[in-house]
Amino acid sequence: MFRHVFLTGPPGVGKTTLVQKACGALASSGVGVEGFYTEEVREGGRRIGFDVVTLTGERGRLSRIRDVAASSLGRREHTVGQYVVDLPSFENLVLPLFRRVGPADGRGVFVMDEIGKMELFSQSFISSARQTLDGSARTVLGTIPAPKGKPLVLVEEVRSRGDVKVFAVSKENRNTILQDILAVLQTCQNQTS
Repeated sequence: MFRHVFLTGPPGVGKTTLVQKACGALASSGVGVEGFYTEEVREGGRRIGFDVVTLTGERGRLSRIRDVAASSLGRREHTVGQYVVDLPSFENLVLPLFRRVGPADGRGVFVMDEIGKMELFSQSFISSARQTLDGSARTVLGTIPAPKGKPLVLVEEVRSRGDVKVFAVSKENRNTILQDILAVLQTCQNQTS
């Protein structure tokens, strides 16, 4: 039986939008939902980075396009393409969310959008994600990138877990797959009650 649900697919296909719609549907049916999602940050119509946003609306910087003048003030930079990851900002916002999801936490859904290259620079995030998947009574709803290039260890762990249902999101199914996702999440919730 599945305990967790993850969505995968190429960038921009609508994974985060589906997670947000699923969260809304779960919350309106009385299921407790907490966690985080990532959101593009645009300025003048151009993407300049990503923020991490909690389901309660707190926001922190995940990454921004490298600004040569402001870059590299003596600390190690983590980069993905043109983006510099703000690891302290990400960890300060996200890690406390994991601490509130304990092993005897009961029903509810914890959202991890996403487990991707930027997030995986944080060893604390990797450890917290593994602990939550292994030990929490909560169902996890998350997103992982489609396989491309060098495999990401935690992403491949999630993809190969027997207790994870992975939905491949595409432009063709993104408008019709929500009910299938909710049905599996409901089954997961019924198993924990």
